[in-house]
Amino acid sequence: MGEELKVRLGVAPAPGTGPAEFAGLAETLEAAGIDSLWLSELVYAPEVDPLIGMAHALARTSKLKVGTGVAILPGRNPVLVAKQLVTLAGLAPKRVLPVFGLRPANPAEHTLFPVPEGKRAKVFDESLTLLRLLLEQDDVSFDGEFFQVDGITIGPRPAKRLDVWLGGSAPAALRRAGRLSDGWLGSFHSPSQARAARVAIQDAAAEAGREIEPDHFGLSLLVATEGVPERMVAAAAQRQPGTPITELVATSWAEARRLLEQHIDAGLSKFVLRPGHSGDYQRFLDGFQRELMPLQN
Repeated sequence: MGEELKVRLGVAPAPGTGPAEFAGLAETLEAAGIDSLWLSELVYAPEVDPLIGMAHALARTSKLKVGTGVAILPGRNPVLVAKQLVTLAGLAPKRVLPVFGLRPANPAEHTLFPVPEGKRAKVFDESLTLLRLLLEQDDVSFDGEFFQVDGITIGPRPAKRLDVWLGGSAPAALRRAGRLSDGWLGSFHSPSQARAARVAIQDAAAEAGREIEPDHFGLSLLVATEGVPERMVAAAAQRQPGTPITELVATSWAEARRLLEQHIDAGLSKFVLRPGHSGDYQRFLDGFQRELMPLQN
């Protein structure tokens, strides 16, 4: 299965990359032949806002694809999100890669994305449904529990419909990805766990009478060549208790290659490599290009 998939590798900025450091990053990545740049939703942190950072990076390049890995949808108005996405896709065709999640990684930021108490999952489902309608159709009417629109059009849509991917690892998140998404970007999954997630998503899609393209499954992988930061150890233990950290995080470039090859064998083909530490980003890129870019086909 792995040989048939179109393997693509992207990168995320180093932790703590603020606007000053981000300003020239997109051009550097494009010049290096990197496929894509991925921006996380981190509010109480130096990192750039993902949609604003995406707009900046797309404007400074002509080939680089830019994605959110991941942005939070529940708590945002899906009509405004759809407008932002079709605007970006119109300005940079085929280079906009939105991935959405249920809640921010930092619990302190939950209140920034307000939803009715106990209804975040329902709001997510409804937001996704309306978002996809707006990306696919003109003259959209929708009468939901949380959102109502009557005969609206948000403007020119891209010739090829914009794909919307989801993150998440809980069983409900995988079922949602199967029912409502065009693809999945996981994180903190061992190769066997990623395979099981892919199968669960495909099963949920089949139950919903739909199909997700085989090469629309991916993984965000931390590369921590100078030791795994404690906060990442804690995050991995919370997400996948009992799984050895060496199956979830790459501790060297050789380990990154081993894990990617196993994930490709598990049916994944899109990858985001994240440096575990701030510091010499060029050294990270050198390692990425030398050790991992040959895996692209």
